[in-house]
Amino acid sequence: MPRRRPSDVRAGIPVRSRDHRRLYPAIDRLSGACTADIRRLDRSHYWPEATAGSFWHWAALAHGPLRRLAAPHTGTRCETLECGCDPSLHRDHLEEVLHALPKKSARELRQLVRALDSKILARARVSPAGSPDDRWWPGQL
Repeated sequence: MPRRRPSDVRAGIPVRSRDHRRLYPAIDRLSGACTADIRRLDRSHYWPEATAGSFWHWAALAHGPLRRLAAPHTGTRCETLECGCDPSLHRDHLEEVLHALPKKSARELRQLVRALDSKILARARVSPAGSPDDRWWPGQL
């Protein structure tokens, strides 16, 4: 039997577009299964890279300059997650994702989010509510 031509073999492979570039970096220190669960959840309930974007904004707030934490009530808040002017919306999105993910994946992501929360609480003048699971970020940032 004659050999198939390479062009015939490649004809069935889908072409990957070079125009698609990631807007946000992938979340480090997560397993492949957790990353796949997050991407699956983003595709079905939100938009691509929604969770990575929220995590990136929350990490930028935790590691960024203190002026972002010092004057929370200055500026306008448009109440849309895509804009990024209200950091508590990003934390709300992360909380929704934590409750929607499977237990093991949620545990991995929760560990990273709690580390950022503790860094923000250490740097800001925010008094958290009773337990670590209570929502302390609305109206505080």
